[in-house]
Amino acid sequence: MRLRDPLPELAGATEWLNSSPIKKDDLLGDKPTLIHFWSVSCGLCKEAMPNVNEFRDEYKDELNVLAVHMPRSEKDLDIDQVKEVAKEHDIIQPIFVDNDHALTDAFENQYVPAYYVFDKEGQLRHFQAGGGGMKMLRKRVNRVLGKKTK
Repeated sequence: MRLRDPLPELAGATEWLNSSPIKKDDLLGDKPTLIHFWSVSCGLCKEAMPNVNEFRDEYKDELNVLAVHMPRSEKDLDIDQVKEVAKEHDIIQPIFVDNDHALTDAFENQYVPAYYVFDKEGQLRHFQAGGGGMKMLRKRVNRVLGKKTK
C-alpha cells in the first residue's frame, strides 16, 4: 500500500475474535483507524504488544484499533493458539484472523509487526513495520487526530 491509498475491504477473515465481523464502512467517517498486523510466532510482535495495548487504551475514544493475525507458517494457523496468545497478551481489540492471507494480500503487507494508520476518510496516512518506533507512530496518530505532539 502507498500513502493515501484507501482502506481495503475487510473481507476474507477466517474468523473474527473479540468482535462480530467489521466492515470497512464501520471504520469510516467517525475516527481514524490503526490496523496492526501480528503473528503468534513473532517475538517482536509479543514484545510490542504492551505498547500497542497502551496505545489502544489511551486513544480508545479517538481511534479505532483493529488487529490482524497474519500466520507466517502452518503452525500459526491454529485458531486455539491465536486465542491463547491474544488472551496472554491482552489483545482485546477486534482481531481479523487472516489464515488465507486475504487482508494481508489486500494490504500487500509482508511484515509483522506492521502498523497502518488511516484517517477517518479511510486514506492511508502512515505505515511502519518492526518492533520499535512507537514514538513515530504516536506522532503520526496525533497528526491524523489534529493534536499537537510534544
